[in-house]
Amino acid sequence: MRIYLTHCSAKKDEVLKYGYEKVTPDKLYTATPTRRFINKCKKERVAWAIFSDLYGVWFPDVKREWYEEDPHTVTEYEFRKLLKDFEQKLKNYKEIYFYHNPGRFHPLYKRLLKETKLRNKITMFSHLREII
Repeated sequence: MRIYLTHCSAKKDEVLKYGYEKVTPDKLYTATPTRRFINKCKKERVAWAIFSDLYGVWFPDVKREWYEEDPHTVTEYEFRKLLKDFEQKLKNYKEIYFYHNPGRFHPLYKRLLKETKLRNKITMFSHLREII
């Protein structure tokens, strides 16, 4: 079983900010690279999720409220919770493909992928054509 992941983005649908409406990640995130990732995963009908700085691994069928969490402000305690969530939710996948822009890859995500017990299952990629 394979899953494709990417990290969250600061750009979110501002209309949802004050409505307290819960939505799926494809409705919340508006950054172009994130939208392209989600659309390609949907087109190819592959398993995918977003790694949120607040929620951890966020699958496409789960609804959550708008949030603001800067990866620079994640505390050590929060990081440990995110790491545990990552490992728990992805432990049954044999292959984890993580989409990223090498020039804009935040140290938080680098650290997560380095410290996880699942690191031997992870393949980093930076071209959407690799989603198959």
